[in-house]
Amino acid sequence: MKALLLLVAGIGGLLEAVAPRRAVALWTRALYRNAGEAEPREWTYAAAKAEGALVAAGALVGLFRLATADDDAASAAE
Repeated sequence: MKALLLLVAGIGGLLEAVAPRRAVALWTRALYRNAGEAEPREWTYAAAKAEGALVAAGALVGLFRLATADDDAASAAE
């Protein structure tokens, strides 16, 4: 279950890093009543790209640790 959650977070972070304008538009529409009137500043897209990259990297590190922990536990049991 933890691996699936990390995988979903990694894919979401990757999508946000690749298409930050689309991600900001989706979140704006989801969070504001009058999303058409909201104009994000230019730095918002850079921040969204950085956030997506960090989330994707964190998910990759988590998946790597999860995969190596299973290998370490199996070799210790033998």
